[in-house]
Amino acid sequence: MGNILRCFTGGDNHGDDHYRPHYHPTSEPGIILHSGWGSPPRFQPDHHQLGPHGGVASLVQDLFNFESTSMVPEALRNNVTSSKKAQVKWYRNILEAYKNCSPPPKTAAEAARLVAAALSRIQRADLEGFLAFYNLLIPSFSSASTSSDYQPSSLPEGIQFVLNTLPVHNKCIGDGDGFTAYVDTADPRESANVPLEVHEMVIERTQARIDRDYQTADALLRSLNEAGYKIITILGEEILAKKYRIRMRGIDAPELKMASGKESRNALVKLIGVKRVTIYVYGQDQFGRYVGDIYCDNVFIQVKHELCSHNLWFYGFNYDVINVCLDSGVFQEQMLKSGHVWLFKTYDKRPEFAQWEREARAACRGLFASENPEKPWDWRRDQRNANIPVY
Repeated sequence: MGNILRCFTGGDNHGDDHYRPHYHPTSEPGIILHSGWGSPPRFQPDHHQLGPHGGVASLVQDLFNFESTSMVPEALRNNVTSSKKAQVKWYRNILEAYKNCSPPPKTAAEAARLVAAALSRIQRADLEGFLAFYNLLIPSFSSASTSSDYQPSSLPEGIQFVLNTLPVHNKCIGDGDGFTAYVDTADPRESANVPLEVHEMVIERTQARIDRDYQTADALLRSLNEAGYKIITILGEEILAKKYRIRMRGIDAPELKMASGKESRNALVKLIGVKRVTIYVYGQDQFGRYVGDIYCDNVFIQVKHELCSHNLWFYGFNYDVINVCLDSGVFQEQMLKSGHVWLFKTYDKRPEFAQWEREARAACRGLFASENPEKPWDWRRDQRNANIPVY
């Protein structure tokens, strides 16, 4: 629960300061001559490095030292406010990201992006302090960017805002074109909009748990959910997140009760399940869902699929590891090309969408393997004519 409390107090659990010792780097900053992971890198002094402890080479050396000693740099405490225990988690996350990054970062900008993605859950001030410690370039965060590395320089016309989500849990995917997403309220766009009563409920719940008044804590948790917020535990820390119901723009999936409905949902689960996504929101539909294009372009961390069924907590599961998406591009493209959804011609005239659907039809993929697949809008119309409520 420390992460949530820090959102309101700016403090940290300094009682854990002796969780791990610090170490003092012994080598000078330099450039990597050999970056194979199996053996320690060799360094050549680089007098162009800034500061006493700077550059990609210093970061990589500290990661190697951390892997063998579980110790973090002594001087880092001058740049950040979080405890040593928290710093140990940071280096563990960055080390995992570095091992799974191919090719490894070579420039300061690449290293900064890797660190920002691996430490997307920490306070902005600590992230900036960590990057400054290594003289790495600080990424230019937009108004809604701290949870995703993917942020184009210019947004297409019509986009109202951008959401960068926490990992999308499989249970939150309703069908092949819609899901529920949660956004960390530490995100700059969200933090300014959290109602005061929500802050108060979080603090009261924390105190109730300290007092072991679990009945009150559970009641407050339900009130948070009703207000559109959820407390989610990731990597052992609680995060206050805002709930968003999402409708994928330009496509229409078979309803779950239709033929191919479950196959369409399963296809979307494989694409975005347990992954962070970026959503370009164009507006809301008549049901209050946010309509947008869904992207994913982080390339740093991949969790093996067998890990995703163990030791996870998210909407009832516990995340020990987070899966960051390795796919890129708009997800509607992949759903259309695989034949798991229809182009929603009434609302979207993009020619590339029509081309992707034609390709699936020609190859008889997915629902187009049937000679005359039923259209979801026709199915919903028939249901409504029979007085059966449907979206």
